[in-house]
Amino acid sequence: MQKNTELELAYQFINKTDRNLFVTGKAGTGKTTFLHKIKATSSKRMVIVAPTGVAAINAKGVTIHSFFQMPFGPIIPHQTQHAVQRKFSKVKIDIIKSLDLVIIDEISMVRADLLDGVDQVLRRYKDRNKVFGGVQVLMIGDLQQLAPIVKEQEYSVLRQYYKTMYFFSSTCFQQAHVVSIELKRIYRQENEDFIAILNEIRNDQLTATSAKILNERFDPDFNSKGDQEGYITLTTHNNRANRINESKLEQIDKKSHFYSADIRGKFSENSYPNHQSLELKVGAQVMFIKNDSTPEKRYFNGKIGTIVHLNGDFVTVQCPGDDDAIETGYEVWDNIQYGIEEETKEIKEEIVGSFSQIPLRLAWAITIHKSQGLTFDKAIIDAGASFAHGQTYVALSRCTTLEGIILKTNITPSAIINDTTVASFTKEVAENPPDKKILASSEKEYQLNLIAEIFNYQSFLYPSSRLIDIYYKNRTILKGDIIDQLQTIKDQGIVPLMKVATKFKTQLASLSENDLVLAENNTIIQDRFKKAIAYFIHHTKEFIKKPLEEITFSTDNKAVRKDIEKQFDTLTEMLSVKIVVLEKLNNGFKAQEYLKIRAKAALQEVKILKKKRLKSRDPVLALRLRALRDDIAMAENIPHFQIFTQETLYEMCEILPRTPQELKRIKGMGKVRVRKYGEEILDIIEYYCVENKIDHQNKQRKEDKKPSRQISFELFKRGLSVQEIAKEREITVSTIEVHLSTYIPTGEVHILELIPLKKYQKMMKAIEEASFEGLTELKEQVDASYSYNELRMVLKSLELKNSPSK
Repeated sequence: MQKNTELELAYQFINKTDRNLFVTGKAGTGKTTFLHKIKATSSKRMVIVAPTGVAAINAKGVTIHSFFQMPFGPIIPHQTQHAVQRKFSKVKIDIIKSLDLVIIDEISMVRADLLDGVDQVLRRYKDRNKVFGGVQVLMIGDLQQLAPIVKEQEYSVLRQYYKTMYFFSSTCFQQAHVVSIELKRIYRQENEDFIAILNEIRNDQLTATSAKILNERFDPDFNSKGDQEGYITLTTHNNRANRINESKLEQIDKKSHFYSADIRGKFSENSYPNHQSLELKVGAQVMFIKNDSTPEKRYFNGKIGTIVHLNGDFVTVQCPGDDDAIETGYEVWDNIQYGIEEETKEIKEEIVGSFSQIPLRLAWAITIHKSQGLTFDKAIIDAGASFAHGQTYVALSRCTTLEGIILKTNITPSAIINDTTVASFTKEVAENPPDKKILASSEKEYQLNLIAEIFNYQSFLYPSSRLIDIYYKNRTILKGDIIDQLQTIKDQGIVPLMKVATKFKTQLASLSENDLVLAENNTIIQDRFKKAIAYFIHHTKEFIKKPLEEITFSTDNKAVRKDIEKQFDTLTEMLSVKIVVLEKLNNGFKAQEYLKIRAKAALQEVKILKKKRLKSRDPVLALRLRALRDDIAMAENIPHFQIFTQETLYEMCEILPRTPQELKRIKGMGKVRVRKYGEEILDIIEYYCVENKIDHQNKQRKEDKKPSRQISFELFKRGLSVQEIAKEREITVSTIEVHLSTYIPTGEVHILELIPLKKYQKMMKAIEEASFEGLTELKEQVDASYSYNELRMVLKSLELKNSPSK
């Protein structure tokens, strides 16, 4: 591979630039080998995806649909964002956020709308303003081979939006400035005449001379017997291949042996690499469908031989030209999914399922589609019924020599189906190869892009502007320190930093304009970079972090609160990542180091700021007042705000009113509310102040004043009814019931003093038959005539009944 100029250039583009890359080439030019080298040696964080389950298993990746959670139907361009808005797990989001590279294998089979869907997902979780979200995408495949599968009804819809169904017609590909590299060195065939014929077929330019040479291999009566064994028939349809294999196996007058696959975990049936139940006989012609996993490497995917022995879990195969037979046992295919390594934060492959089976398949016949990627020394080709673009080329290019081919039908122009659009695109790729100068330029631009990304605050603008917009639309129902801090964040923090970043980007471009010295090797740029880091750290902390931490707010409107918290958390997360990155780079810029820092920063557990709501002196008081409000709201069946609002709650917690007069001065607490609920509110505040040794500045309130519930209890013990107590104290009946219910668990008030016996018995029966976790659930299941307070009192009587001392 080191001597292959195109492969080495492609490898450099992946490792040293951020250019999106399309690597193509004729059959047998080492595309799969290139993929495996990138996976094994590149330091970039990557995932590998493919359009089908089998292709994904072979590439040791996952399907595009499963990783990007794509729908299995047409993805309409202007609806793409909605079509892919499925809920992603946190792990999947973390993987996408930290990605540097996505490799798409067998790109020729990927439809244009599917690639646009991938683009939308990456934009959603990375950078919405960049193609593929700024992630580098490597596309590998040969457009002259298998085409995307599109159903007629799907095409009738998608044709309105795309010129063709090929990936290069997608909107994202048109915007991606893709570098295309064609691999030219052919490893599979060595005969130049045969290679020339294959190229003519590939380009739909088969000459009469070449057709004559090719059709000399025409032998319609050929029958693979004796020394002609080892041939495999390549046909266009699956049912024809199956019929040939079944017929040949049936002709062998020997006992069948069946091998059952061992399937564990998650492994889709559509992705099975072999039959679940494999029938074999001694004498059957078979093909290895996996490379040997042992160090001996005795066989490879596509090697053909004949079974000479079957024994338990092992099969012995003799291959033409080999001195020794090959004994093979079960091989394992893994189904993986991507995860994050907890300690290192690296992207890891997790095996979620496995398929274990003998790595053999009956090989008298195979479909052209399934032969993709395989190599045969001898093949019988029946391409007369070619029905799709590229099939004749795929079939012929599987063979290592012209002499190893037998044609069951003549190759005619009608059997060579090529798409003119594909031919035009492929021609353009071939005529515009990149060179080392473009590589050097791209590498320099890549490093400048990374530096620009470090100082880019564009993404901060939306959440901060959105928060300001929410404030001005809802300021009448918002309380707290909000707008001044937000204006500081935007006007003194984000916008100035964006302007400085733009100027700095221009300066760096100017400094590197006349040479190809990389930014990380340019001493002047490194010096400017360190100074910029110091400046941005200071201004980010002073004008974004500090005012963000000072923001407090409260509102009773749940929708507004949810929207504020969403934007606040987004801004906090962005800020946390930015500060981590800036502080880790204060010693200078190195591209590879920055990629690692960026990934870890994106995966860190962000500590979301907690100063999002107004704080009281102590949350305990606020919780107690909320609990009181909940009790009254349920008892009287009224909304919470009619008792007191969230704003009133916070003001009470700050001012700590100790008298009815002080309570009336609290915003939202008028004469009526103070009369109805004032005693209980003041009781809670008084208890809190005594508990925390808070001095009372106003001496009008007596220190020895009894709690409100105790006054109600003493009046009850003097013989007054609940209604009479409520009238005397000018408090609601519901409030008096709440007061007295607190004495039921202690036995000081008996339940039958508050509820008639018959009603109590009915309520007890209803409670016993109900299934509930809280008072609200219970209320929904029993007779509507039972009030919240009555139910609460009965439940409290059960507390007394079930207490250990009783």
